[in-house]
Amino acid sequence: MEEQLNSVFASYKGEKNELIPVLQDVQEELGYLPDEAMREVARFVRLPEAKVFGVATFYARFHLHPRGDHIIRLCCGTACHVRGAGKVADRVKDVLKVGVGETTEDMKFTYEEVACIGACGLAPVMTIDEKTFGKLDPDKTKKIIENFGQEAEGGQS
Repeated sequence: MEEQLNSVFASYKGEKNELIPVLQDVQEELGYLPDEAMREVARFVRLPEAKVFGVATFYARFHLHPRGDHIIRLCCGTACHVRGAGKVADRVKDVLKVGVGETTEDMKFTYEEVACIGACGLAPVMTIDEKTFGKLDPDKTKKIIENFGQEAEGGQS
């Protein structure tokens, strides 16, 4: 990790106002922000560790735990909620055996719930990475996740 951090730090001067871009680049390099990396960032930009941890936990774009190869985001906005997102959410959690914000043991999927995906006409809707799936019900959702997992492994859908 030290080599990766030094590679990121080489692009910066180590000034306090570089905190967010440094954190973004560290996360891009490591996939998430482990505690040790945030301590090193604090030293590099000469800020208290508490400040760095505070920034990392304030912004939803920063992740403090490893994330799966594929990110599933389920819309929980009004249109999706009214059209059954709750039942879809229950099925996603059941199929993956994770809660919101968690990653499967095999590191294939991370499950998130978001306020709006912006595809209300497809409600309820979810994305897996950049692919959108709409007009979901629990059974359709289960098939999508299982097929996506097979496709990701190079299997047939």
